[in-house]
Amino acid sequence: MALISYLARRLMASVIVVFGISIVMFGLLHAVYPSPARDVIGLRASVTAVNAWNKANGYDDPVAVQYLHYLNNVLHGNLGFSYAANQTVTALFMQRAARSAFLSGISLLFAVLIALPLGIYQAVRRNSIGDNVVTSLAFIAYSTPLFLLGLILIQVFALWLPIFSFEASQSSSVLTVMGAWREMTLPIATLTGLSVATFSRYMRSSSLDVLAQDYIRVARAKGLPERLVLLRHLVRNASAPIITLIGLFIPTLLTGDLITEYLFNYPGLGLLFFNSLQKADYPLLLAFSMLGAILVIAGNFLADIALAVTDPRIQLT
Repeated sequence: MALISYLARRLMASVIVVFGISIVMFGLLHAVYPSPARDVIGLRASVTAVNAWNKANGYDDPVAVQYLHYLNNVLHGNLGFSYAANQTVTALFMQRAARSAFLSGISLLFAVLIALPLGIYQAVRRNSIGDNVVTSLAFIAYSTPLFLLGLILIQVFALWLPIFSFEASQSSSVLTVMGAWREMTLPIATLTGLSVATFSRYMRSSSLDVLAQDYIRVARAKGLPERLVLLRHLVRNASAPIITLIGLFIPTLLTGDLITEYLFNYPGLGLLFFNSLQKADYPLLLAFSMLGAILVIAGNFLADIALAVTDPRIQLT
């Protein structure tokens, strides 16, 4: 019951925060772009024609009324209409969301699978040559901008050594994209590099703290094999900060998607946002900004749930 009550409170708080963010985002974008009339009927349209179009489409209503209409549409699955693409925003998102989700999901999975054992190895072999080498590489990777990492990978593995393609798969089928390893290796490697350095550093620090605990010394004193000490006592306790970090990294991957998809011309949500930014397609920008805010809140919410379930020491208040 305590867990259910905790989840209900956290969910209610998340809904309130999303509601507040939607008000701020709608107000800011409305101040910059109060009406798309001239984009629809032409830049040389008369003031009378613009006013008539605004009245017919509700853009002459007070801002509060327009927001309530927008909120009602969002609750019914209508995110607005992209006049630049001549499609609904919902349709555009449905066409591209699965491809971005695959790129982000597989990159995050690889990052965790690489970073966790790497961080444990560094902690166990603290101050060894291997630890120093991995630490140096992690600092270099952490300080390298994502676009620069992508360009380096393209230059080396697509131009100098034509092993992989410099352009991501253009297929509209996610199943086809999953099988296009030659086209998708470099985008996945680029986005994975965003997370591995950070995750491994946190895992190393957390593992060092756990290795200094008394129960690790007791387990070793009892003659428990080192492999079992690491698996039974170290991994679970040291992974708690990584769970939080994964939740916080979920919205970061959306930003990484934008850069990676632009570099490799991958038709996902990131490239859609970049194109909408160039065309001042404000319905798309508003929807994408709201998606980022929701991912931030959802990431924190999921991290709190995971920590509450995995760590009994956490008080559900």
